[in-house]
Amino acid sequence: MARIPSLKSLNAFPHAEEHLLKKTYSGAIVTILGLIIMFTLFVHELQFYLTTYTVHQMSVDLKRGETLPIHINMSFPSLPCEVLSGDAIDMSGKHEVDLHTNIWKLRLDRYGHIIGTEYLSDLVEKGHGAHHDHVAGVGVGYPSHSGLKPLIKTDHGHENHDENKKHEHTFNEDAEKMVKSVKQALENGEGCRVYGMLDVQRVAGNFHISVHGLNIFVAEKIFEGSSHVNVSHVIHDLSFGPKYPGIHNPLDETSRILHDTSGTFKYYIKVVPTEYRYLSKKVMPTNQFSVTEYFLPIRPTDRAWPAVYFLYDLSPITVTIKEERRNFLHFLTRLCAVLGGTFAMTGMLDRWMYRLIESVTNSKTRSVLRVVPWVAQMETEEKRAAAVARRGEEVVHSEAEATRYGEHAAAEC
Repeated sequence: MARIPSLKSLNAFPHAEEHLLKKTYSGAIVTILGLIIMFTLFVHELQFYLTTYTVHQMSVDLKRGETLPIHINMSFPSLPCEVLSGDAIDMSGKHEVDLHTNIWKLRLDRYGHIIGTEYLSDLVEKGHGAHHDHVAGVGVGYPSHSGLKPLIKTDHGHENHDENKKHEHTFNEDAEKMVKSVKQALENGEGCRVYGMLDVQRVAGNFHISVHGLNIFVAEKIFEGSSHVNVSHVIHDLSFGPKYPGIHNPLDETSRILHDTSGTFKYYIKVVPTEYRYLSKKVMPTNQFSVTEYFLPIRPTDRAWPAVYFLYDLSPITVTIKEERRNFLHFLTRLCAVLGGTFAMTGMLDRWMYRLIESVTNSKTRSVLRVVPWVAQMETEEKRAAAVARRGEEVVHSEAEATRYGEHAAAEC
């Protein structure tokens, strides 16, 4: 039993008797405010614990023999679908026609609404490689007119003269029909949306979209010079693989509109191989990229036609992004720190408010107490003066009585 008092002396949380505790309105207000703050912080910490975060790691890219998917979705508001064509070129110099590549086109009116689906088909340009020895890839658009003969054809032999005249006549009719159709589309303000996916080799290269698929004479007759080819465009989406949470593709919703000028747009793209690992251990291979833009205005002496180029190169470094969840002990530590700190602050605030209220109340009480003793002192002084006066009167009366008594005694003698 002797150990119990010594053990109680170690208590760091002594309790006062119930009748010694004083409850105030200010303490109740501070308590309610503290509970609201603690509940808010608890919800915030719980959300912070339940959300995942990502960890980035870098390593050397060891992938070989894989293809690079390119997803594209862009609009040309000033060029009809009939004149647009595209190519994909890589650094290997090998000519390949990727039959699994799907590129589609949709006619648009001047307001960007779809008005036709006659080009809504797989538009792999099989014969374009014969025109470019080092083109590896695909063309998109109206079937190539590179095989069309010029409007003025040179005669290469008397024996084939009649046959050439027949082909020339057929070409003239087809060309004139196409020129008339394209000019009508230009007058109506038609545009074109190009979208789909390219599968290219994992080497540096480029893909571009322009009017280069047209016969040079047909293009001259339609546009009356390369300076009148308006390659204004809007890139709705450009990516090099599936999108993971938080990815940012810098060219999405990019708009480049030309007024009274023309030229070639070049986008220099650095592709970074990326792996995204979910909490479920699922791995999603994809790519992210950075881009630098360059615009080359067309000059009257230039023989090249305006185009939109996307020149890409691959980084030798791959980025791995892993989703991770926060530790439960870390959550408990943060929760104790936040709730304990709030409890301590509310306790301090309650004491400060109580002391402030007490100081104001006590100052008024002391001022009243100072007035009451002064009045009492004045009354005491008055009483003392009255007592002294009464004593003086009594002394004078006694002296008079003594005098009268002496005189009476003297008379008797």
